[in-house]
Parts: sequence; structure tokens; C-alpha cells
Amino acid sequence: MKTKIITLESHDDLISVRDKLSWAKTPRILLVWPKYEKVTLRLLDLKVLQRHADSLGAQLGLVTRRMNVRRDAESLGIPVFKSTTLAQKDLWAAPVPRTQRTPKPPRRDLRSLRDEAYVKEAAWRTSLLGRVLTFSAGVIAVLVLATLFVPNAAVTLYPEAQTNSIIIPVRASSSIASASLTGDLPAQNISVTVIGEESIAVSSRIAIPTAKARGVVQFTNLGQDEVLIPAGTVVATMELVRFATLNDVRLPPGLDEVVEVRVEALKAGSQGNVEAESISVVEGQLGLSATVNNLEPTTGGTDTRSVGADEEDRIALREVVLNGLQNAAEMQIRAQIGADDLLLIDTLEVVETVEEEFSPPEGEAGSTLSLTMEVEFMARYILTEDLRQLSSSSLNALTQPGFAPFGDMTFEPQSEPSTDSSGVTHFQLEASQITLRSVDAMQVFNLIRGRNIQSAQSELQESLSLREKPQIEVVPSWWKWLPLIPFNILVEIK
Repeated sequence: MKTKIITLESHDDLISVRDKLSWAKTPRILLVWPKYEKVTLRLLDLKVLQRHADSLGAQLGLVTRRMNVRRDAESLGIPVFKSTTLAQKDLWAAPVPRTQRTPKPPRRDLRSLRDEAYVKEAAWRTSLLGRVLTFSAGVIAVLVLATLFVPNAAVTLYPEAQTNSIIIPVRASSSIASASLTGDLPAQNISVTVIGEESIAVSSRIAIPTAKARGVVQFTNLGQDEVLIPAGTVVATMELVRFATLNDVRLPPGLDEVVEVRVEALKAGSQGNVEAESISVVEGQLGLSATVNNLEPTTGGTDTRSVGADEEDRIALREVVLNGLQNAAEMQIRAQIGADDLLLIDTLEVVETVEEEFSPPEGEAGSTLSLTMEVEFMARYILTEDLRQLSSSSLNALTQPGFAPFGDMTFEPQSEPSTDSSGVTHFQLEASQITLRSVDAMQVFNLIRGRNIQSAQSELQESLSLREKPQIEVVPSWWKWLPLIPFNILVEIK
């Protein structure tokens, strides 16, 4: 039998498929479901298409592997095939008469079935009076719960206050291990290394060495052996003006034998011009074998006057650089310790000068003098925890029975710390603390719960030692009684 094959597409819906059925002129119409595309045709749409095919005098069939489509088609009596080839070879089942496709009418005894399934409520529950009473009881219960849990109260009390203050003589040292009530506190050591450079203009005129002094010295043998005196042997005066021999000589063997040799000053300048018989020191092991003396003065050392830094300029610049480094060291130390730690500034001292370099060097001319220094500083400080512990222990000893500390404790040195020669720092530490008379929150609750605001205020003033009238705020503001539950009452002490 001739069959019209219609392949569905993903964009097809009920209207488009119905139109395609209308063009078919064959007794069989086969709708082919796409394999990888989704066609949105529901059970109701299949039923409409089946009826439309009936109106055209054709039988509707489907080719699909989708289980939900096959299930819907079988429920309507529409034949379903796995492929178009099988649809053309196999016999199609006879179409189900339309009368059998009509759903059965609903059962008429649903109300009786419902009555049998559900137990009837008691008469008092369905009556108007019973419902009114139940509703009223619920409203009353809600109001009672609201009365218990909704109101909140904030009570502010101002108990009797006292201020404890004490001045503590403090001894701080790095040899003390821990804080004690006697005022002894451990001091912590800290060291930093800082580098600084400064320059100053100079106008002093100094002597610039230009030529070295020369002369002749005489060596005297102290033993019986010949002594070799090599070139470069250093001899000096008692003021440490040093000379070096210019050539090798041999001191003849025999006690008090002598030999002369020319010498030259190691440093240029007039300082090398020394008087006769002033060179008397032989440096090194040679001094055990011979003595030295100059029978005539040394001459030839000359200087020129030029602008340059003298010793006063160097001392002044060194002081400026050290002051700057000390300030920098103090800043670095304060940055490394706690913000509230007490730095004993008078203990800040130089531990070591790592580097000190003048430019130009000593003895050279120049209108500007620069100094680069690297210095290690050390200082001592006191931890704020130790100061707080000492202050707290001393103030607690002053607190009267029935009072408790309130707020932050304050402590600060009353005098500038001073360190003696033994390394112990002394100063006066002033500490103060506000104390309030202790208040039992449960006692407050028992005094005021369920009372109106005025009565609660009067009861608190009579029962407690207060410096001001207590303040009570109730939320909501129109509620005039305090809550009965303690969790709804907040007690604040000021």
C-alpha cells in the first residue's frame, strides 16, 4: 500500500506537521522522528494529528526510537516502527475505532469515596462557637508569649566610683629578670646600625706636605756578630716621627762598632725635620742587635699653606654626623619596639664605629670636607606589658573590698628616666584606675522585673549605692512594665 513519508525537523510543531499531513494523498502517512534532533510534540499533539489523519482518510504511523514517544503513540493505538523499511514491509495494525479512543467518563461516586476515606471532625470543631473559642484561645496565647518575650529593657546604672592613684619608684636594668612589686623592672637591649654622610665648607689654611726630610743616622753594634741592616729598616723618634733607610749596610762585628746610613722620612712635610740625637728607636727584631742615633738634624721636609680642613673642622663635622646618626638610630629603634614601650633615651650610646671616612683625607687640600660614617648604637627599653603588670599589681593592692576596676588603667612616667653609672635607670611611674562598686546583675533583675519604670528606678536607688539616678528604657516605648525574663533585660554599668 502506498505510504507518504514525512521526515520531521527540530523546528516543527503541531501546526507545521498538521499542514504537512494535509498535503498527503496516500492511505498511509508515516512520520519519521529525527535521530539527533528534538521535536516538541506532546501526547495531546499526537492525538490531534491522529484525528486529522482520520479526517483525511489515512492511517498515521511513526518511526522513532524515543521511548517516551513510542509510549505515547502506543497508548493512542498508533503503530510504531524502528525504520522506514520495516514500516513499508510490515503489516500495519488496524486503526482503533474513534469511539474507543474517547476517555471514559469520570466516576460518579467520588464524594462518597472521599467521605469514606476521611474521618469526620467532631461537631464542636466545625461549629461557629467552637471555632471562635479556639481562635480566641490562640490569640490569648500569642499575646501572653508576646508579653513575655517581646518587651526589652536597657538599664543603665551609675555605681559609686573611686579613683585609685599611686606613684611607684621604678628601677630598670637589663640584669633584672622580671617585674616585682618593689618597682624592679627588666630592661630590654636593642641595637641598630645606621649610615650617614654630611659635608661642610671649610676656610682654614693648613700645611700641605710637599717634600720629605732626609738625614744620616748611625747604628751601633750591641754584640760581637756582624749585623745586616737592609734598606727600608724603620727608625723613629720618641714622638713617632718615622724614617726608613735608603740602602743596605753591614754593621761590622764587635761591640760598639758603628756604621752610618742615609734615611728618609716616611711622610712628607716639615714634621720630618727633627733635631740631632732625637732618632733613637729601631723597629723590629733589629732593635735587639743595634742602637741608632742621628748626630745631625734631618732637613729638607717642606710644607705649603693651602685651604683645607684642620682638626677642629674634622671634630665639628664628626659631631654633626654623630648627632644625625643618633637621631636616625632613635627613630629606627622606636619603629622596632612597641608603640607603647618606654624607650630609655639616655641609654642610647655608640657601641662601635664600623666605618669613618673623611674626604679629602687628612693632609690634603680642599674647600669642602665630607664624612661618611657607619655606627652601631645600642639602647634599652621597657616593655609596656611589664609597666602594666607593675601598675596593675600596685593598684589592686589599693582597691577596697566591694569595688572592682572599671575602664582602662593609665600609667606614665612622672619624671624623665635617668641612668646611673652602674646602668640602672630610675624614674617615678604614676598609675591610676577608676573603680566602681560591684553590682550583681541577678540582684538587679530580682529588684525590677515586672515593675513599672518609676517603681523600678526607686527600688534601685534605695537598694544600691549609686552616684546618679538609674536610666531605664523599655522597647516598645509605650510598654510601661519591665520584662519578666532576665534575658530581655540588659544591665549596663557606667
